[in-house]
Amino acid sequence: MTTTQIFLIRHGEPIETARGRCYGKLDVTLSERGKSQICETNKFLHETKLAAVYSSPRVRAVDSAKIIASAQNLQTDIDDGFAEIDFGDFEGLTYEEVEKRFPETFKIWMKTPTKTQFPNGESFSTMQERVLSGFYKLKARHVNQDFAIVSHGGVNRIILANALKMADEDIFRLGQDYACLNKISFYDDFPLVQK
Repeated sequence: MTTTQIFLIRHGEPIETARGRCYGKLDVTLSERGKSQICETNKFLHETKLAAVYSSPRVRAVDSAKIIASAQNLQTDIDDGFAEIDFGDFEGLTYEEVEKRFPETFKIWMKTPTKTQFPNGESFSTMQERVLSGFYKLKARHVNQDFAIVSHGGVNRIILANALKMADEDIFRLGQDYACLNKISFYDDFPLVQK
């Protein structure tokens, strides 16, 4: 039997000006608190020898991943597959601004978030396909190894929901605080979500 342990880590808290806005594709940096959060999360990995640390290309994830990778004497491998959703025309807007400028799309988004196509952006299904394709490629590459993916709440929810065989519309039942750590152990192809 093979055992592969995968640690999913959400980036630390972003700078204050980003909070309350749609910032999937936007590159926002970590706040000082966000850096501290990732350092705290990293303590849970001190007895784990990671084979690799992968990151979304977004600065908030890359900066978080560098903290994890550096403690393991590893480089950070950037993987576009783990980027947060592209909110398209919603990028950088507050939720109130989105509601005013795009009232119909906003209503659909709030009612059925996993069925929304963001104007000039991505849909959940496109993101899901991208994330899971990248995830299972890495799982196959790292059989019998431990590795980490540092990315975003949406990315982590997609991977966890897939492992738990949850319906798409239920993914927001999975909490993803800043700098949270989730662990999935695969015993051959059987996933066990442990954190």
